[in-house]
Amino acid sequence: MRIDEILSRKRTLSFEVFPPKKQEGEKEKIFAVIDELKSLSPDFISVTYGAGGSNSRNVVEIADYIQNGAGINALAHITGGPSSPQDVDAVATQLKEKGIENVLCLRGDKPVDYTEDYCKYFAHATDLAAYLAPYGFTLGAACYPEGHVECETLYADLVNMKKKEESGAKFFITQLFYDNSYYYRLVNEARRLGVTAPIIPGIMPLVNPKNIRRIKEMCGSAIPLEFRNMIEIYASRPAVMEEIGYNYAVYQIIDLIAKGAPGVHLYVMNNPRTAKAICSRLERVFHELF
Repeated sequence: MRIDEILSRKRTLSFEVFPPKKQEGEKEKIFAVIDELKSLSPDFISVTYGAGGSNSRNVVEIADYIQNGAGINALAHITGGPSSPQDVDAVATQLKEKGIENVLCLRGDKPVDYTEDYCKYFAHATDLAAYLAPYGFTLGAACYPEGHVECETLYADLVNMKKKEESGAKFFITQLFYDNSYYYRLVNEARRLGVTAPIIPGIMPLVNPKNIRRIKEMCGSAIPLEFRNMIEIYASRPAVMEEIGYNYAVYQIIDLIAKGAPGVHLYVMNNPRTAKAICSRLERVFHELF
């Protein structure tokens, strides 16, 4: 089912998984993860293209399992930066053959050692969206509550967001964030600029303090002082840190839903235990409001 159609009727709960880096026995593991996530009744599950497009060959197989094996709507990522038109055609054709209706258009993060040829064909997500238009997918796109790391100002990033909608994006999923005020600012300013598509907040529970540096390097997300204080005090106690991470994510989600978010997208890092921990704490919220 088209994700924009679902969003027109209800709030959505969704998860993100990523392809295995290794081949031997790993696909069975990701299929098992999907089966566990299915028990939480998500509206869709997205599957990433892999770092630098490295696992693009697995996207179709995993999206096929999500959609036709588990019976859940699949959202397949396609990353334009490292891809040629031939690469995109191959993946898009296979997705159509499998009945996949939804695609998230991304340029992709540039690797540390990238060259000018990295984005030779699809320099922006809008270029990829325009190229995919003839395939008839329902297209989604990414957006950034704290601004894209390559944009000098939030306004410049919002202009790009508007261009993505004009290029065919029917919904947006945000980069992860830990301060909800950035999401509300993004929504308010995007609406002022004329963006009308639903903007789904992306939440990644922070249960391991070792991930803070990686998060900062990847997307620059700010960690609120109160949350950082708890992390620093209990960083050496994994069980306590897990509970702090779960409960902070629950707080974020309840606040977002109370203030009108169209759903929530959980980055669970292929860990169904995390998804279950969050959803069990939100069971009554989801029952009443989703």
